[in-house]
Amino acid sequence: MTVSLLRMSVALALAAGLAVSCAQTLPEAPVRSQAANFRVTVFARGLEHPWGAVFLPDGSGDMLVTERPGRLRRVAADGTVSPPIPGVPEVAARGQGGLLDIALAPDFARTREVFFCHGAAVEGGDLTRLSRARLSADGTRLEGTATVLDAAPPQRLSWEQYGCRIAFSPDGRYLFLSTGERKQSERAQRLDDLAGKVLRLARDGSVPPDNPFVGRAGARPEIWSYGHRNPQGLAFNPWTGSLWEAELGPRGGDEVNVIRRGANYGWPIVTLGMAYSGFRFTEHTSLPGMEDPVYNWTPSVSPSGIAFYDGAAFPGWRGSLFLATLNPPQLVRLTTQGDRVTGEERLLAGLTRMRHVLVGPDGRLYILTDEANGRILRLDPAD
Repeated sequence: MTVSLLRMSVALALAAGLAVSCAQTLPEAPVRSQAANFRVTVFARGLEHPWGAVFLPDGSGDMLVTERPGRLRRVAADGTVSPPIPGVPEVAARGQGGLLDIALAPDFARTREVFFCHGAAVEGGDLTRLSRARLSADGTRLEGTATVLDAAPPQRLSWEQYGCRIAFSPDGRYLFLSTGERKQSERAQRLDDLAGKVLRLARDGSVPPDNPFVGRAGARPEIWSYGHRNPQGLAFNPWTGSLWEAELGPRGGDEVNVIRRGANYGWPIVTLGMAYSGFRFTEHTSLPGMEDPVYNWTPSVSPSGIAFYDGAAFPGWRGSLFLATLNPPQLVRLTTQGDRVTGEERLLAGLTRMRHVLVGPDGRLYILTDEANGRILRLDPAD
């Protein structure tokens, strides 16, 4: 295969959402960023397309990690990866679907409840599903697995753009779930459809009575905001309490948004991107009554998981929003002030596709790589 054909094949695969390994050797020397110096080490390896992760609040330093094909693993503080934990929800793992995000209930220490977002096969096609289960006291299995919500209606035309991030509100009362529009852009604007939305639920799946569309004819009451394409990043700003979201645009037009009650974020009526074919969905980049992003990228960076940094290991990074990006692969750091973005720094460019980033209890950053032989990378301070 010629170099030009190889590049074209890789580009087409990336555009289709397929995982193309572009892993390079980890840098041996310390990496110097604008506000901190760090080393990159492999914390764990041998995970197949890890997608979501959460640290257990028991002081062990262990984490639970999902693999997109439908497995859940416990990764110990020394990087040892457990065998698959039984009892995970039934998963439809095809295309970009599978076992995706994971979150612990705010009172996990008492209830042992774990929440999952994943692809699910139902009559009529696939959909994004929210499930919950209990982790056994010894941490070896899931029990009482049940469906909380199906982001209906299902469809069978595409197995892409599921969204699927979970975030609990700082007070622990509400669960927020992002859903993709499943490559049917018109679904994002429909209020009778749960695709292309950010949803707000009580943890049992019931609808809070102050949701913006409660009681509105023809609208699903679970909707908190709409007009989203493929939101794979969701995190609360610990300094302002606001909910931030990152979503993949089409070809360009990737966005970071501050999510507001009942707001319309425009897709596909408003966007800075276009289709991979060159087709423009719209000529509008901004319209009255639709929320503009607080930050955007054209060309794309393909953001996935996000995390605000509030740890102690890197004092210079406090207040930053980190984004794991897929294409081009890198770790993006946004500096913030309140609910504004004030700057951007790109780190580890070209290293490997990055699916998620999270802050560990030790204040270090942990990165899940989107690879068939996936790893968890750790960023350690380097003086």
